[in-house]
Amino acid sequence: MKADFHIHTYFSDGVFSPEKIVDTAIDVGLQVIALTDHDNVLSYKVAKDYIEKTGKNLEVIQGVEINTLYKNYEVHILGYMMDTENNDFKELLKTQQKARIEQVNEIIDLLAKKEGIKIKFEDIKKQVAEGGSIGRPHIAKAITNAGGTSSVIEAYAKYIHDDSPVYVARKTVSPQEAVEIIYDAGGVPVIAHPHDLDIAETLIKDLMTHGLRGIEAYHRKHSPACVEYFSSMAENLGLIVTGGSDFHAPNIMNGQIILGKNFVPDWIYDKLMQEKKCIDMA
Repeated sequence: MKADFHIHTYFSDGVFSPEKIVDTAIDVGLQVIALTDHDNVLSYKVAKDYIEKTGKNLEVIQGVEINTLYKNYEVHILGYMMDTENNDFKELLKTQQKARIEQVNEIIDLLAKKEGIKIKFEDIKKQVAEGGSIGRPHIAKAITNAGGTSSVIEAYAKYIHDDSPVYVARKTVSPQEAVEIIYDAGGVPVIAHPHDLDIAETLIKDLMTHGLRGIEAYHRKHSPACVEYFSSMAENLGLIVTGGSDFHAPNIMNGQIILGKNFVPDWIYDKLMQEKKCIDMA
């Protein structure tokens, strides 16, 4: 099964609609995908309805990527096939969305007071689909559109980083909480792109006590050596391996679609499904 288990849509910081993702996935030869928008699960139903309506042949797995903080590290937790009607899971998403809105409004106020850059909440909200997750990329684009910077890259460099005087950290959940809630909702919790974390091994071992079941070893930022390192770690710890392109948008330099270009091995799909069955039987 040619698969990609890490994809974003315009319900968070991706640029494609779920329908466009479905069409693109089929075009590049994928057979199964997981939609993993940040802190919401709205794209799944849109994609499923589109497939049913058009009769296209593609399996879509319910997914999510929860943004968390741990000791000044930003840790992303992927969840697969959880019960999205679970009360604790719904409350988790509600909490995350509220935190995003509060963060954005605080940054908007600081931009106006300290930098004289005036943007409106609506300027940010309109960049995502209704109910979607707003975040740093949308703030950066709004700053640029308002003439505060000449480019989104400049906006990031000046205003959208942890040390900027106008940046406010999001009051988000811990990775331990995210893992527990996904697991208790019948989902498969996986730590995303662990190469970002110099505390990865220690944190992974801690998260296992909260229900972590996998490591995203295959990722477009992971070198072959990195893939081998985290695959070996997963095997030694009794965790499954997952992977995906972490697709957000075509490459801006050459227009290349990287969706599905991460060469995730076929057996990963089977292991993920087996893990889901184990959780359901526990």
